[in-house]
Amino acid sequence: MKSVSLSGSLRENVGKKDARKNRREFKVPCVMYGGKEQIHFVADEKTLIKIMHTPIVHTVKLEVGGQVHDTIVQDVQYHPVTDRLLHVDFLQILPEKPVVIGVPVKIIGTAPGVLRGGRLVKKLRKVTVKALMENLPDDITVSIDGLEIGDTVKISDMKLDKVTFLDPASNVIIGVYTARAVVEEVVPGAEAAAEGAAPAEAEKKPEK
Repeated sequence: MKSVSLSGSLRENVGKKDARKNRREFKVPCVMYGGKEQIHFVADEKTLIKIMHTPIVHTVKLEVGGQVHDTIVQDVQYHPVTDRLLHVDFLQILPEKPVVIGVPVKIIGTAPGVLRGGRLVKKLRKVTVKALMENLPDDITVSIDGLEIGDTVKISDMKLDKVTFLDPASNVIIGVYTARAVVEEVVPGAEAAAEGAAPAEAEKKPEK
């Protein structure tokens, strides 16, 4: 898996007052855990935003206090009104310890069912996997070659050496559906609701 670099500065004080001061200076309070000890630090807000908002999943080479650690973003807290970053948790990756992470799905190929009028529906944009750092994939490649209308690719269909898929085996990653099937799935019982609503709407019409 590809990695990005991030530099942080150790926090001299840990507390709400210090956190507010850092945020006013456009620095985000962070913590790294998973190793021998927790490390509290701050990082540049703009740099963190770039890492958080990319659709590509990376490991993060975190440099704090003169040491470099391999990490992944574990949790992010945003302000409920301004949507600014409030806090970021990083999990330290150890060579001998498997990592659980969401990996983006990459679609390749052409589905015959789509050429016949079906619609390709991507159910999962990411799948959760467990693997050692050296075996973490950049993405999960799903081939749709051969998919006819009504066919799907599920988690149970995925096989990747030294990688364990943690989502339920029955979860559909992608499928080819008829236009009617897509409507019924997105809005279950839409037709029945419409039929039930028609008389009610008629009753509301004022008499002329």
